[in-house]
Amino acid sequence: MKKTDTDNYQHFLNVVDCQQACPAHTPVPEYIRLIAEKRYTEAYLVNWESNVFPGILGRVCDRPCEPACRRARVEETPVAICRLKRVAADNKDDISAFLPKIPHKKNGKRIALIGAGPASMTVARDLLPLGYDVVMFERDAKAGGMMRSQIPAFRLPETVLDEELNYIINMGLECHFGEEITSLDKLLQANFDAIFVGTGAPNGRWLKIPGHDQLDCNATHPQIDTGINWLAKVSFEHLKYEDENPAPKRVVVLGGGNTAMDCCRTAKRLGAEEVTVLVRSSFAAMKASPWEKEDAAAEGITIMPNYNPLEYKIENGQLVAVLFEQVESVYDKAGNRSLQATGETLLVECDQVLVAVGQDTAFEWIERDIGIKFNQWGNPKVKSQSLQSSLPDVFFGGDAAFGPKNIISAVANGHQVAISIDLYCQNADPIEDRSDTSFNLVSQKMGIHEWSYQSGIDHQVRNLVPHISWDEAVKTLSAEVELGFDEKLALAEASRCLNCDVHTVFTESTCIECSACEDVCPMDCINFVEEQVDDEQMVKQFHVPELNEEQSLLVSAPLRTGHIMVKDEDVCLHCGLCAERCPTGAWDMKKLTINHINATIK
Repeated sequence: MKKTDTDNYQHFLNVVDCQQACPAHTPVPEYIRLIAEKRYTEAYLVNWESNVFPGILGRVCDRPCEPACRRARVEETPVAICRLKRVAADNKDDISAFLPKIPHKKNGKRIALIGAGPASMTVARDLLPLGYDVVMFERDAKAGGMMRSQIPAFRLPETVLDEELNYIINMGLECHFGEEITSLDKLLQANFDAIFVGTGAPNGRWLKIPGHDQLDCNATHPQIDTGINWLAKVSFEHLKYEDENPAPKRVVVLGGGNTAMDCCRTAKRLGAEEVTVLVRSSFAAMKASPWEKEDAAAEGITIMPNYNPLEYKIENGQLVAVLFEQVESVYDKAGNRSLQATGETLLVECDQVLVAVGQDTAFEWIERDIGIKFNQWGNPKVKSQSLQSSLPDVFFGGDAAFGPKNIISAVANGHQVAISIDLYCQNADPIEDRSDTSFNLVSQKMGIHEWSYQSGIDHQVRNLVPHISWDEAVKTLSAEVELGFDEKLALAEASRCLNCDVHTVFTESTCIECSACEDVCPMDCINFVEEQVDDEQMVKQFHVPELNEEQSLLVSAPLRTGHIMVKDEDVCLHCGLCAERCPTGAWDMKKLTINHINATIK
């Protein structure tokens, strides 16, 4: 086995599973420790540096960090990382004094942003402090993109959205709201040094089964609408129900993602009495986040998996029902799914159908003869690290580059693009001249058996986030359902973090191979073994020879006896017992600090 390269941050970052899983590489354990110390403003700023929208993401993030959380080695449920982010946002002081100072003297470079979603706003946040003039064009009346148009206020209050967007707008971002770019070629002639396209995936997919063409989907109140289009109408108050035009009472939602969950819960609040979600997949395979499905069910929404829509039933020019066939999912050896009909059908009566089966990008406004290449799906071809298109001064990011993902992925793309644009505007190569970052490892030792972090491991279960009563929740569109953790619950939940950014660092020269660390380790993850040519033979010597191949090992250089130390990073709890027991200080617990976190996004 090759000695682990500990001169580079990558091994240590990989060990911090939550931070590595976050597309923006937010230093999760660091801000949770600050919350545990009631240092909420500092916790917020740690978040703001990397994920830009702590208050927003603390409510609606897809939480890729939580399935990776090391707490699952102790209990089944991870730390409530996302909702702790909200704690920092809800309890912070005024942060205006801590925001980046914008230079009065600009650097002479002008950047255009198309769209005002999370990716574009992140690019602006990163470039404005560097002296760039940044000009944003947004077809809607306000910034936010899909965060505003597709996420209902009962999940994300408008006040939270406006607060965090205004931090960036007030840096000096030149905003052109209500101004839609209809020609990229024309914008290229407008004296910008670089252009970023962050227009998202604004087109909802229709389900054109029999009966679709018999209805006018462009009517003021169409009976069939795409989910994202309908949510946007509700958000911008373009859709209003009155006595002479009451809200539909029976609503069918097609699809199983988070948009479908937002549609069904919104329909309930607008007055629908029967709301049914039907999806072709099984309940477990639905793309919606588990907590979104739970909340929908708690609000009285019926979710029916394994049903494939066959036909919209139309009578006298009106939608009256949808016909479904029951299916079952069959998977081949490669894991590919196919749907097989069971022979059973179901007719669901309804007044409204909301189609939430997918989204597509829209680039009709980009001329095909100006040098931008597109792939077979109609998306731009971009370089994965720089997000630069085939036209050197045009960059793409977020859903516009990769199709519908999530807010935190768009933020990460925004950071990548900002670095790329800065390099490009300095006549440097956005990939070849891209700099990496330095890092520090600082000992947390305060005494023989004392650390500056909470190293004890208990079996405290995850705390549930309080919410208003479900009966009250469905009565209004604007009442936020989740109340967030109060301080007592927040501190209890923060204490569950295992501080996996505090690393076990091993020094070969001081090790006397006494095996004290090996004996005391509660997870049996430290191994002193004979070096073998065949790695598999070495693994057989481990206390626990079953390894997670996605997590690296910490491998030492040969010790005095010729043995090597191999530590399984996957199951380590960072409890510090090895460092406490070691008589020579060969083990130490050191906290990782990465100095330019955005440079680690690749």
